[in-house]
Amino acid sequence: MCPTEIEEAVLARGHENILATHKTTLEITKEHDLSKRGTCIVAMSADKALTDLSSKFKETLRDENARLTILITAGEITETVGACGNPQLVLTHCMDMVIRKSSYICDRTLAVQADKAACDLSRGLVEKLKNPRQKVKITLIAKVE
Repeated sequence: MCPTEIEEAVLARGHENILATHKTTLEITKEHDLSKRGTCIVAMSADKALTDLSSKFKETLRDENARLTILITAGEITETVGACGNPQLVLTHCMDMVIRKSSYICDRTLAVQADKAACDLSRGLVEKLKNPRQKVKITLIAKVE
């Protein structure tokens, strides 16, 4: 079987209240406001949430052998996060995308068994993400081999 790979790009912004200290998740949201309690959020005002991803992307991510690579780029800094898809993914939330280190799945879950959470991102990247004028590009690459 040939490898299947599909890519989605999400454009977002930074926010002065981004802390990126959560130990088990990281989140991208369409929300524009953030309190300091949202410690997993790494990008705001996103142009896509789970419901906006293509059906082909969702289908690929629901394969039992799916792997997801997440590239978070702010300025000249790019961080890579690896995670897994899962046949149980719902992928319908209209505001958020959550990447989890655990295997927990709900309608906000994009991927599970991630190799990084918000607290694992480089502090250089996080400093950029604290700037409300910082443009952030999140590239999602789903692949099945």
